[in-house]
Amino acid sequence: MSKWDGKSKGSVLGYQIFVFCIKTFGVRVAYFILYFVATYYFLFLKKSNRVMYYYFHKRLGFSSAKARKMVYKNYFAFGQTLIDKIAIASGMREKFTYEFDGIENLQQLLAEKKGGVLISAHIGNFEINEYFFNDIDFDLEINVVTSDTEHRAIKEYLESVSRKTTAKFIIVKDDLSHIFEINTALAKNELVCFTGDRYIEGTKSITEKFLGEEANFPAGPFLIASRLKVPVVFVYVMKEPKLHYHLYARVAEVTHRNDRELLKTYIKSVESMLQKYPLQWFNYFDFWDKFPDKK
Repeated sequence: MSKWDGKSKGSVLGYQIFVFCIKTFGVRVAYFILYFVATYYFLFLKKSNRVMYYYFHKRLGFSSAKARKMVYKNYFAFGQTLIDKIAIASGMREKFTYEFDGIENLQQLLAEKKGGVLISAHIGNFEINEYFFNDIDFDLEINVVTSDTEHRAIKEYLESVSRKTTAKFIIVKDDLSHIFEINTALAKNELVCFTGDRYIEGTKSITEKFLGEEANFPAGPFLIASRLKVPVVFVYVMKEPKLHYHLYARVAEVTHRNDRELLKTYIKSVESMLQKYPLQWFNYFDFWDKFPDKK
């Protein structure tokens, strides 16, 4: 089954180098260093190269030669989003520009005072979303639902060099107590954020076609969002050229409000984003389960 092991690649030393460069020389110098980092990834990360090449060649239909070039460009784009996240979180927000698309959907959601569910994906740079939301409502409370399985050392280091986040985290637990926390947050007119594109082995999943091929998606976000009587909005923060970001907010419109219909609507939404931003797909695992015997 297509699954993610819950951990992202990288080392504390790598992040320390980039933080030093960002704070000492600026974002663009850090971007320059990315050429060397992306080259290393392209030459030596065979597993992620294989799955990303499959994404570009088989799922998006690029030629073999172009797909290989896109794999390298994807690593570079991913590095840029990490640098931007560190820069913005450490107090360099004013160096970036921001564009809102669908802000009225978020404003309406807040005006209804029912709370709301936001579902995003590991595309673009969703982790800087709170800096957009602060422009809408400085008193807005955001709750991020996470499995908390990222590398602890990296998380602790990034927290030490960044401004304290205003977001709260709801950790998914085996005893399902996180469901109570989600309901409590919504009852207080807060937003609850999920990502809907990483399935971890051992959790319930739903299989649907994505970019023309079946893949597994985590059932939790869609089960919870479909059963709660609150608005659901798909939100993405996509990187544009230079130091510019574009937030998209789209209301989830479904005929029958159940988990599978919501997932299908979500898939169409994510696919539309990837048609416009093909380089910003950052799921470096066998998403379509095409290499089960490859280690």
